[in-house]
Amino acid sequence: MSENVLLNLDSEPRFDAITASDIEPAMTEAMNTASAAISALKTQSPANWNNTVEALTNITERVGRIWGVVAHLNSVADTPELRAAYNSMMPKVSEFFTAISQDIELYARFKNIKASAEYQQLNQAQKTKLEHDLRDFVLSGAELSAEQQAQFAALQTEGAQLSASFSQNVLDATDAFALYFANGAQLAGQQDAPSDESTAADFAHDSAISGLTEEALAMFAAAAEAEGKKGYKVGLQMPHYLAVMQYAHNRELRRQLYHAYSTRASELGEAKWDNTANINRILQIAAHEAHLLGFNNYAELSLATKMADTPAQVLTFLHDLASRAKPFAEKDLAEVTAFAQQELGLNDIQPWDLTYASEKLRQAKYAFSQTEVKKYFPADRVLAGLFAQIDKLYGVHFIEKKVPVWHPDVRYFELEQNGATIGGVYMDLYARTGKRGGAWMNDYRGRRRFTSGNHAGQLQTPIAYLVCNFTPPVAGKTARLSHDEILTLFHETGHGLHHLLTQVDELGVSGINGVEWDAVEMPSQFMENFVWEYDVLAGMSSHQDTGAPLPKELYEKMLAAKNFQSGMWMVRQMEFALFDMEIYSQPDSNWQQILQNVRREVAVIEQPEFNRFAHSFSHIFAGGYSAGYYSYSWAEVLSADIYAAFEEEANAEATGQRFWREVLAVGGSRPAMESFKAFRGREPNIDALLRHCGFN
Repeated sequence: MSENVLLNLDSEPRFDAITASDIEPAMTEAMNTASAAISALKTQSPANWNNTVEALTNITERVGRIWGVVAHLNSVADTPELRAAYNSMMPKVSEFFTAISQDIELYARFKNIKASAEYQQLNQAQKTKLEHDLRDFVLSGAELSAEQQAQFAALQTEGAQLSASFSQNVLDATDAFALYFANGAQLAGQQDAPSDESTAADFAHDSAISGLTEEALAMFAAAAEAEGKKGYKVGLQMPHYLAVMQYAHNRELRRQLYHAYSTRASELGEAKWDNTANINRILQIAAHEAHLLGFNNYAELSLATKMADTPAQVLTFLHDLASRAKPFAEKDLAEVTAFAQQELGLNDIQPWDLTYASEKLRQAKYAFSQTEVKKYFPADRVLAGLFAQIDKLYGVHFIEKKVPVWHPDVRYFELEQNGATIGGVYMDLYARTGKRGGAWMNDYRGRRRFTSGNHAGQLQTPIAYLVCNFTPPVAGKTARLSHDEILTLFHETGHGLHHLLTQVDELGVSGINGVEWDAVEMPSQFMENFVWEYDVLAGMSSHQDTGAPLPKELYEKMLAAKNFQSGMWMVRQMEFALFDMEIYSQPDSNWQQILQNVRREVAVIEQPEFNRFAHSFSHIFAGGYSAGYYSYSWAEVLSADIYAAFEEEANAEATGQRFWREVLAVGGSRPAMESFKAFRGREPNIDALLRHCGFN
């Protein structure tokens, strides 16, 4: 057992040596050891910080770190063997952590510490952690009867399994779809790769793939080559999907991809990947858990750990923002519709035409294309520019280091300040088969200072994962990023900095830990603003042919187009957030009907009957944003107001240091609103967001 890689995780785990067969024995051993240690912990008397809180942190961190590595690999390097091992262990892991959170003896020890004289001697971070722990015991069912605890535990386990199933269905449905082309024609067959003898069948258009950029064609050719095929393979991974929807002249091809993408994991596709039953049961479980804990609905339970007070407050906020944005959205739609009719001959513009027509309108209106912009931003230079901006704000350097990784594309960087290593980050930037879509930051470990045992006094530095799904490089060429991809990179790095630049020594409230969920997006959205500063963009640019930096003229066009269709974007966000909050607020909700009602209120684009958006809405059914999707807009009010301070103050470095000190450094050790007010000197104001969106 000592040879098991997962039982010997270090600062940089040997990701390249972990196998699916390691998972069950490692987790079983770790949980058995932890259970024995918890039993011993409960015999220590009297309860104090070191023998209870610190000891339990030591015990659970080891199990959580091993399982965190497994869950991470399941997201970025999915294989049938790994998935089977992950799914097999998930119920046992869920039961393990639920049992701890419901342990009445542990709960009593934490309450005794709160009531003891020692409590007054704890520092603020320790007090906050203890308060959070006591709250979480209650929210996990520690005060329920034994029978209710058993029900709650069973619901937690089933919910975890359903969320995993939901996510895996979306991944499988995405990876299974493919269209194959040769010589500008679509080959017969879909889902399965055609044989070399397949007959070409042209669409009515001149070419099935005309209009696509050279980069997109190279990406599609590389995808086909990876399967030993000639020609092109088009899938549903975001770089593939967006390339077609944005540039393909072939309307039928756009419709095909739109239909496939918007019906993923639904009853309109393969039955084995249909998420309908998963959604129904996930909502039932959420409502049942809330009722067991004394809440009227799951939305109330969700908000117990967030900045917002009630679902009604959130809904009022969302409806207000939607009403402000909708007139701008209607204007956006009218403009692109008229353009499509007059310039593109699209008299009945459909959802699969909008991205294409919008890109053509953008080019006509602002005289530039996203393809033109992308030529200026090689990925390595963008990373260097990102790191330079962080250095400017915080005096922190990124130093690349060779460590074991799960895929050759992954890179690892250490963060250094004044010659000392303060953290590390894995960057996995490109889309590939077997990798969950989207972009996210997660942590391998958090910052903590040990207060007892063999490591007493030692500092554990934080390490994060930063995962994106950008267009991958093709053989012999440098990967280049679109401006939207650069925004995503800065966004996720903002999350990473929130975790990595913490100066709190208590694990439960250091970094992103303990931060209210509706404030978590604040540092990430704040970082996006720098991608609109010319000096930042110019510093990370180099034209693919000339090496020249981004011209000021092109930047001015980009800036003029910054709020292009921002109204339509905002009402789309309101549609997602209102749907989420409504379905988790209404017991036994008819979620399909709720989605239609929300769309009737806020949407300006009528979706076709076959659209099954909810079936792939992983954020709220598998990604931790249940009754929390509003957080993006809620936190955007805060982040826009914070960036306004950088606009108002001449010394960006001094403002950056203050932002680090008052927001990033304190993590979850104090309420997010207190951190905001400590930085800004007042309550948040929505005016900056409205101005940034062009709604004033």
